[in-house]
Amino acid sequence: MPSEQPSPSAGRHEPVHPLSLWRWRHNPLRRRTDRIQGWTALALLLLAPVLGLAAAFSAGDAARARYRAVAEEQEQTRHLLVATLTHDSPRHPEPGSDEAKKARYPVPVRYTAPGGETRTAETDVLPGLSRGSTVDVWVDARGALTGAPMAADEIRSRAMGWAVIAFLAVAVAGAAVYGVAALSLHRHNLADWESRWARTAPRWTTSP
Repeated sequence: MPSEQPSPSAGRHEPVHPLSLWRWRHNPLRRRTDRIQGWTALALLLLAPVLGLAAAFSAGDAARARYRAVAEEQEQTRHLLVATLTHDSPRHPEPGSDEAKKARYPVPVRYTAPGGETRTAETDVLPGLSRGSTVDVWVDARGALTGAPMAADEIRSRAMGWAVIAFLAVAVAGAAVYGVAALSLHRHNLADWESRWARTAPRWTTSP
């Protein structure tokens, strides 16, 4: 009777969790690459949060300083003026509702620029305002309508956004490093197994 030949895939390990204790326990099936993969996962698990927090604080501080400088420049170059509506603003379908309080409609307004020039532009105003009503507008150094200088809460929000992005970037980078390492080790294991099988297969022959 011919002896049964083992499948080439019989010696290959089934995928396990990267932090499974199996990678550290002493057993005859554990390979050196298993230990490397386990320690790589543990190192990244411990380092990623630390590096992520460091990157978050660094990015947040840098963004906060930059936006503060931008806000200071805006405060020096922007001016708050009073503009007059040249048309009635549309009425909201549900006057007095919460939605109406938040709604804004673009309406032409007239204002006098810092240089003394009378200008007409369009800005968003509350619904239901009649022609001749006045609203506050911000203009830049050239006299064009612009937004208000960045407030402290906006600076804080933007800085926090960059901090979160930096933290997530480190986390993604850590996952990518582990993925590349795991793939490289897996390929090494396959190549090693194929090499061992090539040496072992000739001995699994049929009996005469």
